[in-house]
Amino acid sequence: MTGLPKNSTGWFCVTPALLFTLLFFVLPFLGMAVLSLFPKGGEGFGFENYAQFFGNPSYWRALVNSLEVTAIVTAVSILLAYPFAWILANVVPERWQRLALMLAVLPFWTSYVVRSYSWLLVLAENGVINQMLMGSGMLSAPVQLANSRAATVIGFVHFFVMLLTLTIYANLKQLPPNYRKAAADLGAGPVSAFIHIILPLTLPGIMVGAFLTFVLAIGDYITPQILGGNNELLLPQLIMMQIGRRGDFSSASALSVILMAVVTIAYLASARWLKIERT
Repeated sequence: MTGLPKNSTGWFCVTPALLFTLLFFVLPFLGMAVLSLFPKGGEGFGFENYAQFFGNPSYWRALVNSLEVTAIVTAVSILLAYPFAWILANVVPERWQRLALMLAVLPFWTSYVVRSYSWLLVLAENGVINQMLMGSGMLSAPVQLANSRAATVIGFVHFFVMLLTLTIYANLKQLPPNYRKAAADLGAGPVSAFIHIILPLTLPGIMVGAFLTFVLAIGDYITPQILGGNNELLLPQLIMMQIGRRGDFSSASALSVILMAVVTIAYLASARWLKIERT
């Protein structure tokens, strides 16, 4: 920028972003961390809320449930998204790919709450699936599909499979087609070329999508609450219970800090694949 030293130009450009991060992320998080050190009522100062988490089996179970559901959702989404992204990148003609991508991201255009309630209607005892199965004679009585872990996983996968598809598709489009031709010239079959060349080169795209899926799924409250009901407690639901039923903001803050720690561990574990680790 004219009139500013060269080093000042960079700081001038990044200052708004730094201020936004400071005001809306760093300061609220520090406030939450400090609040977590005060027990309910504001008497005393210490790690009582964290000790309560590590000493309460139901709290531990909520964290384990969240990790299990998130792991299942991430794995299933990857298994469904990779073939879908491969078809979009290599099977669909180039002139139709934009239209196909637009159709693929249609779920993003619908309200998150609306999608969850739509799945609840589909999976309910008198929903579409049970009606079809009973109408075909495969079932004599409706089965319990809603208000279960399976319903939560289905709702999550419906959304996140498209997110993973986009990240994997972007990676596949960046691969030069000469790689597959060179592998074929050297005697590699389609399966061998995919395992040894295509899959390793697209692993960053998989990991980016998997990390985003992990972060969004483990912190989500709406889908488990609507589709999972109260049959299985996840950590975000436990946090909301501390606020809504007990009015215990200190305990909710401690649980939120623990959730942030889990996300940070996932970030550090996937940093080398996300290409954001310092070399």
